[in-house]
Order: sequence, then C-alpha cells, then structure tokens
Amino acid sequence: ADIISTVEFNHTGELLATGDKGGRVVIFQREPESKNEPYNQGEYNVYSTFQSHEPEFDYLKSLEIEEKINKIKWLPQQNAAHSLLSTNVVFSFKDKTIKLWKITERDKRPEGYNLKDEEGKLKDLSTVTSLQVPVLKPMDLMVEVTPRRIFANGHTYHVNSISVNSDCETYMSADDLRINLWHLAITDRSFNIVDIKPANMEDLTEVITASEFHPHHCNLFVYSSSKGSLRLCDMRASALCDKHSK
Repeated sequence: ADIISTVEFNHTGELLATGDKGGRVVIFQREPESKNEPYNQGEYNVYSTFQSHEPEFDYLKSLEIEEKINKIKWLPQQNAAHSLLSTNVVFSFKDKTIKLWKITERDKRPEGYNLKDEEGKLKDLSTVTSLQVPVLKPMDLMVEVTPRRIFANGHTYHVNSISVNSDCETYMSADDLRINLWHLAITDRSFNIVDIKPANMEDLTEVITASEFHPHHCNLFVYSSSKGSLRLCDMRASALCDKHSK
C-alpha cells in the first residue's frame, strides 16, 4: 500500500504531491532556505496526508476496484488555498470518479463569540447581557484537506491522464478510447472531444495513452496513441476533435 504510484509538483515547486497504491495522497513541502544552509533547498517534509480513494467492489462485474492513485494534477493557485485533482487507476460502474481537493492552512482561531460558548454550543439567549468583539488568536498550524467536488460517470475505461486547461476553468481526462472535457464547476456531466471507439470492437487497432493541454493556448491539446503517434487538436476547428489538426 505504501508503494508510490504517481508524483506531481505544484506550479511553484514548493509542494510535492505523491499518490500510493493504498489510495493515499501525501503532500510534502520544501523547507525554506536558512542562513546556516543557504543552498540546501532539496529537503521536503510531510505537509499533509489524506485518503483520496477507498477500495471498492463492483458486484455487477464481480471485480475489485483498486484504490491506487493513478494521476494527480495541481490547479493554478488563485488564493491562499491550494487545489488538486486525483483519480484512481480503475473505474467501474460504481466508482467512475475524479476528485477535487482543497488544501488550506489555519494558524489562528476566533475567540469571544457572543452566542456560542467555548465548546461551540449555542448559549441561552436570555443569559447574553452584553456584546463583545471576537478576536483572532494564534494557534498551532493546522492543514485542512476538504473534498470540494466529485466528477462522476465520465469514463468506461481506464483513465490514463488528467490535464488542467490554462483558462483555469476546465480540464480534460482521457481513457483508452475517449477524451472528455470537464468544467470545474459542473460535476455530473462532461463533453466528449475525442472518441476513437470503433463500431465493432474487433476492429480496434489503437488506444489513447496520454493527453495534455497546451500550457498557454486553451484551445490546443495533444494526445498520443499506442501506435506511437502524437495528434495535435484545435477545439476551435470542430466540437469533436477526432480529425486532428496536425
């Protein structure tokens, strides 16, 4: 379960996320430069650990669903929080999911509520005779990881890649035969942009192996196949990009 299956730096290189066969995501943070060791920037310590995917069993197909993390992708940072997408290696009828996680830091806690006691329970309003201004007091650093969205039912086959678009609003996921375009705010549906599945599966000659958006142009992406070819596609040319641009 502790065998690492994927690694991914965030855009600044300060954080390194690793996924393992047990469905866990461990995030490491680079140690800041010190006066004693000004050039020692290669050490990363554990920043946060959370369980991304759980083992499942598909009773319809009598298959065990691996929890191994297959891909991790960081989203461009928009504020103080960090966000990443994670997916496990096998999808089934029950567990076709890509998950969006939010990582936040908290080093202060509010104190001096008017309507709550120290344990967070509501006070009897008849006992409140004066008002006070709540204050923020320092506390030990706490890293919180919360699931923001679950993107479900988008794939039938094994997902091999995830790529976040430069528009910071969409991303695509690719399986053996299809590539889907997702909006980060819409979880229950995606738009199919590449479909190489033949009408008769006996005519299948190649599968998709990876896909990636252009780092700056949100309309361009490239995908590779098991035949060793790369296809560059332009989403401005057509809705379905089966016929590549180059």
